[in-house]
Amino acid sequence: MVDKALLSRLAQEHGTPLVIIDHERLRQNLAEFREWMPRVQPYYAVKANPHPAIIRTFYQAGASFDVASFPEFQLVHENIKDLPDQERQDFIWDKIIYANPVKAIPTLKELDQYKPLVTYDNFEEVRKIQKHAPSVGMVLRLKVPNLGAMVELSSKFGADPSEAMDLIEASEEAGLTVEGLSFHVGSQTTNFQNYAVALNLAADIFKESRRRGYTKMNLLDIGGGFPAPYDENVQPLRECAKVVNAEIERLFPEDVQILAEPGRFMVASAVTLVAEVISKADRDGRRCYYINDGVYHTYSGVIFDHCHYPVKAIKEGPTQICAVFGPTCDALDTISLTEELPELELGDLVYSENMGAYSHASSTFFNGFPPAKVVHLNVGN
Repeated sequence: MVDKALLSRLAQEHGTPLVIIDHERLRQNLAEFREWMPRVQPYYAVKANPHPAIIRTFYQAGASFDVASFPEFQLVHENIKDLPDQERQDFIWDKIIYANPVKAIPTLKELDQYKPLVTYDNFEEVRKIQKHAPSVGMVLRLKVPNLGAMVELSSKFGADPSEAMDLIEASEEAGLTVEGLSFHVGSQTTNFQNYAVALNLAADIFKESRRRGYTKMNLLDIGGGFPAPYDENVQPLRECAKVVNAEIERLFPEDVQILAEPGRFMVASAVTLVAEVISKADRDGRRCYYINDGVYHTYSGVIFDHCHYPVKAIKEGPTQICAVFGPTCDALDTISLTEELPELELGDLVYSENMGAYSHASSTFFNGFPPAKVVHLNVGN
């Protein structure tokens, strides 16, 4: 239950728009993931929310990390500088995966010195990696069904399972080491059977690889897709875990390390946004409120992530169906046309929950409006 008094106090103290990150909730989400999938090591998907304080909290709590760019890699690397050199390299080998199958040549050259795991899904990447980053470990990403996912990824990434063995063979012939397989069932998936299908595809390729003598493969990355609890219609993680755990237990021996890339699940529920009503009008028989955050800022997930974040009021009272717009001059800056809100005045506060994933991370400075300020709660363990 949101503490409205706390939101009001923080807004008064720091101003609005304000992103509030609860680090205790971050730790709880990590613990819940581990509880329901004890054999799966979570590699937090940094792209979901790359705030350095979030990285530090997950690092201190023992998480691993999925990065998708060299700046993200550097962000994690900065937070492990307290480790001695060899322990730092061990951490990179064991707890960082560069899970973007497409890498620019300058990025590969930078990565080579650190020897991390990297994903790939095509022959051009094999040639690039052989030439510019021969020291990395290779993880082949497979194309798998994304039915029922809020964000579909299979049209952009993933090797067809029919060419998997050719890609493994090409990598080995290039002097590279294929350490495992990966897949992604799509972001915020509602169809947990996608995991079952993907796990069976991966198991078949593992068996064929070992039959052909590629015995160094001992890792499976089951990607992300684990749903955040945006509303009561979202099935809880434990239901997803039942499918995943059963198939892993049935298909993969204990010598295969299982990892995952939860991002949305780890951070979405840990963040609340507070904004302020800056104008109001009646248009086409509907009350319209304009607030000082919008789809070019923390509500960017409305556009980029196909997400709806209900807008709620701090003030109580009878409600009516309202439209809520952001502050920019662009008509695209529409947060919602169907929010139930009481009569609000200029300066009144509104808030949205579950704003931690793919929101502040993709905020812009469009129209000169800066991203929301950020405040942290419960940072210490």
